[in-house]
Amino acid sequence: MKTTKNDTTTEHTNSVEKYYRFHSYIYDATRWTFLFGRDKILEMITNMPDQPRILEIGCGTGTNIKKMKQHFPNAHIVGLDLSEDMLDVARKKIGNQEQVQFRNFKYGYGSMNEASFDLILFSYSLTMFDYPSQHIFEQISKDLNPNGYIAVVDFNTSPFGWFRRWMKMNHVDLSGHLFPLLKKYFTPIKTQVNSAYLGLWSYFLFVGQSS
Repeated sequence: MKTTKNDTTTEHTNSVEKYYRFHSYIYDATRWTFLFGRDKILEMITNMPDQPRILEIGCGTGTNIKKMKQHFPNAHIVGLDLSEDMLDVARKKIGNQEQVQFRNFKYGYGSMNEASFDLILFSYSLTMFDYPSQHIFEQISKDLNPNGYIAVVDFNTSPFGWFRRWMKMNHVDLSGHLFPLLKKYFTPIKTQVNSAYLGLWSYFLFVGQSS
């Protein structure tokens, strides 16, 4: 039987959900050693409206949302994630706040039925997408306000094949394809590429607007 793209997408989604069913319990205690630049990407975002609408795709345990509430105290924030287990942690961390909404949703596969956003943030989530390609970037453009920002901090690549393979086992694509794609589909405003652990891998920060 031929495997279709939809079959592969469903398999990937189920695999990621299963992965985070366990990792939701240890995520905050372990990922700080890997996820560099999460504070810096928020500092790179300027000229936001007084009451911005913000969407974080792959919000995980809500660490970035907690920080965004400090940076943008009047913001309305929507956090999406594939893992209900991760969202349970996020809800406990953030508490009951009227201006923060969490949704278990796979971005790019159907309408969210939401108004457009002033900022769409991906923090170490885009490299975990099964098909981070044209339709994802087209959806981002549709969901952004005309002057809105896309902000991405994520893994870039590694010169070591063993490390790329190990990260792939953890659902992370270190092929280095994302940074060039973002520059193709969006107008760069601020960008950085940095090295981690003496060159074991690199990560990038990208702030841009729809072209």
